[in-house]
Amino acid sequence: MQLTRWNPARDLVNLTEDFDRFNRMIRNAFGDEPFETSLLQSSWSPAVDVSEDKDNFYVSVEVPGLKKDDVKISFQDGRLSIQGEKKVEREEKDKNYHRVERAFGKFERFFRIPTTVKVDQIEAKFENGLLNITIPKAEEAKPKEIEVKIK
Repeated sequence: MQLTRWNPARDLVNLTEDFDRFNRMIRNAFGDEPFETSLLQSSWSPAVDVSEDKDNFYVSVEVPGLKKDDVKISFQDGRLSIQGEKKVEREEKDKNYHRVERAFGKFERFFRIPTTVKVDQIEAKFENGLLNITIPKAEEAKPKEIEVKIK
């Protein structure tokens, strides 16, 4: 029998990692973002950033290990849908795994876009495991500056 010296710092790091995973799970399940519309998540869910400027909405999705053919994007009735699958890599029978943290399986993310957009001009680029989607706002949705004339 081999004795391992207890290291409280290692336990603290593990606790912090578990807490971060728990927080992410809660955010994924209940959606702390006003754009998120899905309450049920699959076994794994890629991290997503949603931002906007005066002309566009931007959605960046981390999908490492996927190819562009593994992901499907659609937009209908003001809702952006991102679906895909990260397939399980072939396990080797003669290996004993000590830790497996990578998640696999199907995912589906939905985001409500709260304004009118130019659906025919939506662009998606896939590079180095990052999917970037640009959704142009329609002219009526863009902020307008009105000059006030003083008499």
